[in-house]
Amino acid sequence: MYKPFDLSEHAAVVTGGNGGIGLGMARALLEAGGSRLQALCYGLLPGVAQELTSYTVYRWECAVRASVVMGFVGAGGLGQLMDQSMKMLNGGEAASILLTFLALVLAADALSAFFRRQLGEAGTAGHAAALGPLPLAILASLGGAVLASFAWLDLGLGALLSRAAAASIADFFASFWPLDLSAGWLWKVGQGALETLAISVLGTLLATVCALLLALPASGRHGALLEQATRFVLNALRSVPELVWATLMALAAGLGPFAGILALALHTSGVLGRLFAEALQNAPATPRDALLEAGTPAGVAFLYGSLPTVTPQLLAYALYRWEMNIRMAAILGFVGAGGLGQLLYVELSLFHQAQASTVIAAMLLLSVAVDAASASLRRRLG
Repeated sequence: MYKPFDLSEHAAVVTGGNGGIGLGMARALLEAGGSRLQALCYGLLPGVAQELTSYTVYRWECAVRASVVMGFVGAGGLGQLMDQSMKMLNGGEAASILLTFLALVLAADALSAFFRRQLGEAGTAGHAAALGPLPLAILASLGGAVLASFAWLDLGLGALLSRAAAASIADFFASFWPLDLSAGWLWKVGQGALETLAISVLGTLLATVCALLLALPASGRHGALLEQATRFVLNALRSVPELVWATLMALAAGLGPFAGILALALHTSGVLGRLFAEALQNAPATPRDALLEAGTPAGVAFLYGSLPTVTPQLLAYALYRWEMNIRMAAILGFVGAGGLGQLLYVELSLFHQAQASTVIAAMLLLSVAVDAASASLRRRLG
């Protein structure tokens, strides 16, 4: 049966997994005889509105970058243009496309800041976070853009659902069965899985350290000028998709896992830096202010007043990003960054479907294992 608290699994990312923001109020409303819908709308959601807005826009950024990755395998859009430009060594075109990525990310960042500011002002005024005419107009425009996208892309869903298409898809998937489970191939796949895991762990760890260092000035703690400069750096880092970073790093540092680690670290630093900065901005100021009033230096007040209140949330962000990076680490192999992706690319190029299906199964198992480990750690944070 549905409960408002079923959202806690999704809200764990934006609340740090501690369940403290909004859940207490929601439980109080239920105990007072309120309905579950009232507990959700007036108890749980207002407490996480700012973080939920920030994370929703971030997921939109992820979707934009994912569409770029799809373009590298012929799915159209900026990704396909980027792939063609890099293959032709046309640096001018590639730079123009990267600037377009940056513009999209800057637009998303501005949108997130605008809506969080609106919600913050409503919360400060002591009433429900009601949106004014301008935010509602922006939301309506975004909704219209989504509907227009279906018509403009001309998806051709009818052809996809035809009997001929179904038969073709069935034949294609049948060619991947049975899996190659020979001892020699399993050993090779196992080595690729360990390499992929190592790339994701090292890339995420390096990114977490860099993101925390960049989040401090990006949160506005050292002046507006440094905040804007740091946010521009973070936007630039995350505006370039991991696959593009991997291609550039493979050219600069050579093929292999090191290029994959650098690619993940560069992109994830921008992603986590933005999320960490907004978490620090949204952190309650009372503990820090109390220490400052007692004469504590600003740095010490931050370490013992602000940082402990957001540490579970920062760790939850890092762990969730690790879940995403384990999948991305496998994809980076398609441009020579090692791991399971490189194995899969080679086998698909040789039309070895049985071997390729074993690699795909290994990717699935590795992703499930990492997701379970990350979810367990995030629950323990609570």
